[in-house]
Amino acid sequence: MKDEIFVTKAVLPPFEEYIEEIREIWDTRWLTNMGKKHERLEEKLKDYLKAERLSLMCNGHLSLELCLQALGLTGEVITTPFTFASTTHAIVRNGLKPVFCDIEEETYTLDPEKIEGLITEHTSAILPVHVYGNVCDVRRIQEIAERHHLKVIYDAAHAFGVEVNDRGIGSFGDASIFSFHATKVYNTIEGGAVCFSDEELGERLYQLKNFGIMGPEEIEAIGANAKMNEMQAAMGLCNLRYVDENIRKRRVLWELYQEQLSGLEGLILPRRARHIKSNYAYFPVVFDPDVFGCGRDEAAERLADKGIHVRKYFYPLTSDFHCYLGYLDPGDTPVARKISENVITLPLYPELEPETVVRICREIRQMKQI
Repeated sequence: MKDEIFVTKAVLPPFEEYIEEIREIWDTRWLTNMGKKHERLEEKLKDYLKAERLSLMCNGHLSLELCLQALGLTGEVITTPFTFASTTHAIVRNGLKPVFCDIEEETYTLDPEKIEGLITEHTSAILPVHVYGNVCDVRRIQEIAERHHLKVIYDAAHAFGVEVNDRGIGSFGDASIFSFHATKVYNTIEGGAVCFSDEELGERLYQLKNFGIMGPEEIEAIGANAKMNEMQAAMGLCNLRYVDENIRKRRVLWELYQEQLSGLEGLILPRRARHIKSNYAYFPVVFDPDVFGCGRDEAAERLADKGIHVRKYFYPLTSDFHCYLGYLDPGDTPVARKISENVITLPLYPELEPETVVRICREIRQMKQI
C-alpha cells in the first residue's frame, strides 16, 4: 500500500493541536447543540467566505436538502446532471422534479444559453453547480432568474474559498451550499454550510436543522436533525488555520500538472479564469480517444496497474442512475455526456510530492507514445 497513489487524501491538522482544541469539550461535556466551537466556527467561516449569513450543518447533503425545503420550492428545478449524486437526490427527496440542462464545454458548469428553453410555468428554481472549483456564469444566471422570478441555489461543494472579482462565491444567488467532507479542500471530517443573505431563510434553516425547536417547550416546525457537533467544529477551527497554505500547495501541484501535460494532443486540460481566485480543488483531464490514442477507461486502467488511482468524476451522469431510470427524463445533454464519458481527475492534495506528479505525468505521456 505504501507505493499506492490515491486521488485524494484527507487534510488533518497537527495531532497535538486538535487535542488542545477539543480539551475544552472534555471540561464542559458540551458535545453538540450549537456549543462554543460551533458558534466560533460559524463566525470565522462567515468572515472567510465573505458571506452575510451562514448556517453550519452536519454534512453538505443536508445543507442542500434543507435549504431547498426552507425556500418552499415547488414543481421543477433546473439543474445539471454532471454532478455528484447529492445534488439530484436533494431535489427529488424534496418532492421536486429535476429538469436537466446541458453544461458548457470549457467550464463543465450549467450552460446559460440552454436554461431559458427549459423554463416552464412549473419551474421554481435553478440549481447550478460550481464544478472542480470552476465557477458558473453567476451574472447571466442571476439575470435569467430575475427575469422569470426564480430562486437560485448554488451547489458550491467544490468551491470553498473561491472568489469572483474579490466577492466570495457563497454570496451569489439566494443561497449557496458547501460541503466540508474529508475529501474536500477544507474539511470538518463531515460537515457543510448554507450561505445566504435573507434573515427569514436563516430562521427557517435553524428550525429545520434542530427538530423545529425554538425554545424549551416550543416546537414551531416539523424539523430534522442536521446540527454540526463540537468535535466536527473543533476540526474545522484547526483546519481553517491551514487552508490558505494548503491551497498554495495545491496551486504548485496544479501548475506542475499543466507544465508536464501541456501540448499533448488529445488531452484537454483545465483552464483558469483571470477574474477568479481559485482553490485548485481538482485537476480534471478529458481524453479525446481518437486523437490521444486511447480512451479514458483504458488510461485509468493503465494508471491503476501502476498503482496510480484516478477518479471518473463525474460518471455516470446522475440522470443515468439506475434509481432514476424510467422515473426521470434524462434530458438532452450531449456535452455533459461527452465529458462524463471521457474525464478523469488526477491525484491532487497538499501532501502529494511534486516528484509523484512528475511520475504520473510521465505515465500519461507514455500512453500517448504507445
